[in-house]
Amino acid sequence: MPTAPRRSASDAAEKNRPLVEDIRLLGRILGDVIREQEGKDAFELIERVRKLSVAYRLKSDAQAGRALDRLLKNLSGDQTVSVIRAFSYFSHLANIAEDRHHVRRRMHHEGQGHLQEGSLAMTFERLAEADIRATEIARTLKHAYISPVLTAHPTEVQRQSILGAERAIAELIGERDELRTERDRDENTALIRARVTQLWQTRMLRTAKLTVSDEIENALSYYHATFLRQIPRMYREIEEALPGHEIASFFRMGNWIGGDRDGNPFVTEATLQMALRRQSETVLRFYLTEVHSLGSELSMSAMLAPVTAQMQALAERSPDQNAHREDEPYRRALIGMYARLAATLHDLTGTEALRHAVAPESPYLNAEEFLADLRVIEASLHSHHAGALVGPRLRPLMRAVQVFGFHLATVDLRQSSDKHEAVIAELLKTARIEAGYSALAEADKRALLLRLLDDARPLRVRAAQYSEHAMGELSIFETAGRMLQRFGRDSLRHYIISHTETVSDLLEVLLLLKETGLMRGELHEHAVTDLIVVPLFETIGDLRNAAPIMREFYALPGVAAMMKASGAEQDIMLGYSDSNKDGGTFTSNWELYRAEIALVELFEGLGREHDLTLRLFHGRGGTVGRGGGPSYQAILAQPPGTVNGQIRLTEQGEVIASKYAHPEIGRRNLETLVAATLEATLLHPAKQPKMGAPKAFLDAADAISDASYAAYRKLVYETPGFTAYFFSATPIREIAELNIGSRPASRKATRAIEDLRAIPWGFSWGQCRVALPGWCGFGSAIEQFLGKEAKQRKERLALLQKMHRQWPFFRTLMSNLDMVLAKSDLGIAARYVELVEDRKLGKRIFGLVKAEWQRTHDALTLITGEKRRLESNPTLARSIEHRFPYLDPLNHLQVELMRRYRNGRDGDPGMDRVKRGIHISINGVAAGLRNTG
Repeated sequence: MPTAPRRSASDAAEKNRPLVEDIRLLGRILGDVIREQEGKDAFELIERVRKLSVAYRLKSDAQAGRALDRLLKNLSGDQTVSVIRAFSYFSHLANIAEDRHHVRRRMHHEGQGHLQEGSLAMTFERLAEADIRATEIARTLKHAYISPVLTAHPTEVQRQSILGAERAIAELIGERDELRTERDRDENTALIRARVTQLWQTRMLRTAKLTVSDEIENALSYYHATFLRQIPRMYREIEEALPGHEIASFFRMGNWIGGDRDGNPFVTEATLQMALRRQSETVLRFYLTEVHSLGSELSMSAMLAPVTAQMQALAERSPDQNAHREDEPYRRALIGMYARLAATLHDLTGTEALRHAVAPESPYLNAEEFLADLRVIEASLHSHHAGALVGPRLRPLMRAVQVFGFHLATVDLRQSSDKHEAVIAELLKTARIEAGYSALAEADKRALLLRLLDDARPLRVRAAQYSEHAMGELSIFETAGRMLQRFGRDSLRHYIISHTETVSDLLEVLLLLKETGLMRGELHEHAVTDLIVVPLFETIGDLRNAAPIMREFYALPGVAAMMKASGAEQDIMLGYSDSNKDGGTFTSNWELYRAEIALVELFEGLGREHDLTLRLFHGRGGTVGRGGGPSYQAILAQPPGTVNGQIRLTEQGEVIASKYAHPEIGRRNLETLVAATLEATLLHPAKQPKMGAPKAFLDAADAISDASYAAYRKLVYETPGFTAYFFSATPIREIAELNIGSRPASRKATRAIEDLRAIPWGFSWGQCRVALPGWCGFGSAIEQFLGKEAKQRKERLALLQKMHRQWPFFRTLMSNLDMVLAKSDLGIAARYVELVEDRKLGKRIFGLVKAEWQRTHDALTLITGEKRRLESNPTLARSIEHRFPYLDPLNHLQVELMRRYRNGRDGDPGMDRVKRGIHISINGVAAGLRNTG
């Protein structure tokens, strides 16, 4: 029956025809711009590189591969940069076309009545099929808290100028499906060409390292582009699905930028103030714009539409005395509200509104006052049959006020536990309470800290001289107190402690909160804290100790009562990146799974006794090696009982742009978080085992984890010369020099992998197409688990295949492994090995890497039954097939330029151009690989 495959291939080609057309259009326009800007010779060179790369990659033409290699090695510096820029921009443009096609296919399916996995519509249908009523869903949402948290990490390589031009191109590409005349399409093409010309003449790289201020502005751009309008739109979809039920504002945004001090000396009390002030300014200016627009729209005359008494009173309170608006109560009221918002803007941020019908006066004390005025308008509109005017602008604005308040997003504070200990040690030494605090045993530290938490007296000695570090840390706490007073309770909620390893790490922060007025009362009675103290468990050892540490913490006298009095919430953060760097991808995921189960069991008891709510905060990165991968599957793969309507998760680096730069795609990604949380909370099987899987599955995962950990540690930490290999065969040195983040790439000035941040570690392996953190150790573990004996091997393979079919945790892991292996390319990686000066070392270690990759590939094939990578994800497979020929030249040239750069001499005028070429290639490869960049 050979016709069926042909038909499905034909169907797939037809579905992807608009995508292919968009990519060809963008490629043709880019080519035209290059020919115009750089000349015919440059264009023909780039075309030759493209054709050879396509022939080598798609047609396995070895001769084309050799010709490509010779051509690229002999390019001049200027030619190299030109080729790199061309292929980098093509990667960017291909991403735009793919994103547009994703929206197009989603709209097509919805138009056909087909529900899409991860959509709210599909989730509500599944809940209905499970006989879960709207009342129960609304009740769940009332107690839910879902929060994506934007973080600044050194993998976001895009400039705002580039992102802005690309957003414009995305909008223009999106319009093409609706254009009917040739003239309209020609005009659209001309506009795209203008934006591509802008891109080509815009510097792709930053000339200076990002500051924290830059990172704050970058994050705020996504609120303008997506969050401020799309989050209310998402709420509207939920309201329409649950008519007659009040939907609580359960979805909130979080932010680390400006408050995350861990390893970043540039984050200070000044950046915290700046972050909160700029957030407030952003949301207040949005409200001012919307109120101004409402004033234009709500032009009703009281002579034609009598208003409610409350509405009339609101109009009368307005300072607007314009005779032309005497009979227009809505306009008068909105002018008065605009004046109050303008005064609020000035009070909170020190800035001025752009327009004034009347002078700013009577600032709102809080967002609830503003919302109350909006509700008066809503009720009045309904009273005279003008309810149709509520939906388009007023209701989304009311929801925005409920979600964003006057603060926009909750800013988290974060610092490493050793920094807190240093401050406590200095305070205690200066006060002559304890001269050697850091040297005390854990039990002695706890006893001393508990005694001080029960003492009403402060620790600081007046007129004493404290170190710059101690003063800086204490000023952050004191500033947080002032900011809470100014911007409200939701502006700051969490204090995260990196590297939490002991109970004293938590008590030290409580003591600093007490010292700065953020904790009031004594711990043994009437204690209340303004900030939730959030432990972050990062390494494999930390994850194993998470539940014991929290059990001991809550067993201390006064802790549970304080937490109950302070809001009855306990967030616990789990680190994906560092646990992966510490123990490899399988062990990291398995230890996270076990830690979550243990924490849920602990808090089930605490919840019954003290009415406490546990919320897990997932520190996921963009790459699979940092806990990345599709959010929907990741949430559904969580152990039973661990979501329960409560989840925070980080959105990091380049992933923020890929998820939220485009409004429609942004809303779909936000929707996915809600859909997955509802399903994980309400659709759990009634008879599911406590650990979420049968004992045989758990025992197998334990054994695989142990073997995977040993294999990963043996290669990465125990193989002589591996660190030298890593620093030579990846662009880690060049990434450290790239102006892509305010935070240093390493915690300490060493070359130890232990001290390297997990993010540049994963980023470097992605660039050289090995993606080692996403798969290393798994192949050896499966080989060891299966064993040699035929009967045992057959039984254990059957068990693994059953785990893949029946266990979401294991299936999601295999799916992520499949994606990482598909995006890796050891042929390209071999080129980077040439950069290792010790040839024997390079050959030996790359041989070990290749052997482990092959074992992992073979293991995955055995478990899934799929001989080709991404067999079950043809859309991604096609995407990779089409984009790899355009990535290959970038990698080849990156290697060539790294060689020139590392062999170059100080003062060589050509080195700046070489360095620029390397950094542009890093940008292009990251764009092309997307979530493995």
